[in-house]
Amino acid sequence: MAKLTDAQIRAWIKSGTHFEGKADGNGLFLSYRKSFTTPVWNYRYRFAGKQRKMQIGNYNQMSLAEARKAVKELAAKVSLGHDVTAEKQERKKQAIEQIEAKANAFTAGQLADKYFSDRIMGHWKHPNIIRSKIEKDIKPYIGHMPVDLVKPLHIDEILKAIVNRGAPTVSNDVLRILKHMFDYAIKRHIVQYNPAAAFDINDAGGKENSRERSLNKEEITALFEAMHLAKGFSRTNLLTIKLLLILAVRKNELCRARKSDFDLEKGEWQLTGSKTGLSVIIPLPSQAISALNELLTLSDSQEWLLPARKSQDRRLPYISESTLNVALKKVTPLMEGIDPFTIHDFRRTARTIIGSLGFPSHVGERCLNHKIKGVEGVYDRYDYYDERKQALQALGNFIEACEENQTFNIIPFDTKTA
Repeated sequence: MAKLTDAQIRAWIKSGTHFEGKADGNGLFLSYRKSFTTPVWNYRYRFAGKQRKMQIGNYNQMSLAEARKAVKELAAKVSLGHDVTAEKQERKKQAIEQIEAKANAFTAGQLADKYFSDRIMGHWKHPNIIRSKIEKDIKPYIGHMPVDLVKPLHIDEILKAIVNRGAPTVSNDVLRILKHMFDYAIKRHIVQYNPAAAFDINDAGGKENSRERSLNKEEITALFEAMHLAKGFSRTNLLTIKLLLILAVRKNELCRARKSDFDLEKGEWQLTGSKTGLSVIIPLPSQAISALNELLTLSDSQEWLLPARKSQDRRLPYISESTLNVALKKVTPLMEGIDPFTIHDFRRTARTIIGSLGFPSHVGERCLNHKIKGVEGVYDRYDYYDERKQALQALGNFIEACEENQTFNIIPFDTKTA
C-alpha cells in the first residue's frame, strides 16, 4: 500500500520540512535535504547481495505517479539481471566521453591548416592562392567538423555551392586541394579514408576550356569610363588595373610586388618568383612609371606596393587576389552591352594588342614572361629587353589613348627601325 501522497509532499515543501528519506514502497524513496531546492526521488534495490541506490528524478520534473511507474520499470530490469545503477553510470560516462571527444576532436579546419603548413607553405610558389581557397571555400563548410565525420555528401555540397555561384574553375581547384588534403591526413593516420576520393572534375566544374576573351579598344575605353564613374571604386584599384593592362603581368605578381622591386629612375621592375620560376627585368613604359609613382604615394606600407586593405583579413600583408575581382564587380554593371570578362583576360588583351601593333610573336610571348617553346626556347637565352621595352611602350600608348578616349591609329611598328 502506498505511503506517500501528492498532498503530503506539497505540504512538506510549503512548510520547509526536510528529511533524509520517506518510503513509498517497492524501493521508491523521497529525499528532501536542506541543500535541495526540491525533493528528489531515489530507487533502492539489492543486486548480487548488495544494497544499491540511484536517483531517478526530482519532484518538479517527475510526479509521484511518474516516479512509481519508473520504479516499476526499473524493478523489472533488475529482476532480469540488470544492475540499473551501473548501467546509468556507464551511460553517463559515455555521454561525457562523447562530449569531451567532440570538444577535443581534430577538425577539418585544423587539418587544412596543418596540410597548408606542412605541404604548401615553403613548397609552392604561390601559397596564398591555396590559402585563399581554404579560407573561402573549404573552412566555411566543413572547418568546424571533426575530420573523421566529413563524408562524401559534404564534399559534394562544397563543390556544388562553388559551381552555383558561377566559379566552375575554382570548384575544380578546390576538389584538387581536398583530395590532396585528405590523402595527407591518411598518411598522417588522422583519418582512415578520403571522402573526396570518388570525385573527379565532372562532379565539380567540368573540363576547363581555354578562354579566348580579349578586350578591344572600345571596350577598354568603356572600362576606364566605368572605373571613373563607379561608386566605391578607388583610385588605387583603377591604377592597378591600368598597370595590369599596360605591363601584361599576372594579377598575383602585381599584388605581391614590393616597393624595392621598382627602380623608377631606370624605368625597371625586377620581377622575381614568377609562375615560370624565372627572374625577369620588366622595362616600364612612361604610363606605368606615372601610375606607379601615384601608387607609391597612396601606399601606407613601407614594404608593399599594394598593402592589405583595412577591411581585409590580414593573413597576407598585401591585397589578396580576390580584391580586384570584387572591385571589378562594381564596374561591369556600368558597361552595358559588353560581354563578360575577367582580370586574367587583361593579359590576353595585352598580348593581342602587342601582336596587332606588328611585334613578332616571340616578343609578345616574352612580354608575358612566357618561355619560348620548342628547340628555339632551349637554345635562345636572349631576353629581348630592348624589343620588350618598345612593345610595352607601344602598348602603354594604346592604353593611354583608350583611357583618354582618343583616336589611335594602329600602324604596325617596324621593330627593325624603331
